[in-house]
Amino acid sequence: MHIPWLNIVAFLSKKCLMVKITDMAKVKITQIKSAIGYDKRQKNTLIALGIKKMNQTVEHEATPQILGMAKKVSHLVKIEDVK
Repeated sequence: MHIPWLNIVAFLSKKCLMVKITDMAKVKITQIKSAIGYDKRQKNTLIALGIKKMNQTVEHEATPQILGMAKKVSHLVKIEDVK
């Protein structure tokens, strides 16, 4: 059974999603403090952000998920907005 309006909704949702992705701000996250002695979950959060060693900088889009992870390890990283 084919529902004609279903394809239109999927197309519109993809179009809206693409617009949101291109308009998002970016953030630079730099590790400034060692994770030695901290909880395994915080070390895993750094790895999930893409940080593997000290003074490494990664750039991500400022999604709520990325900002939440950066907030959890804010004592280990420096967060900067990218213009």
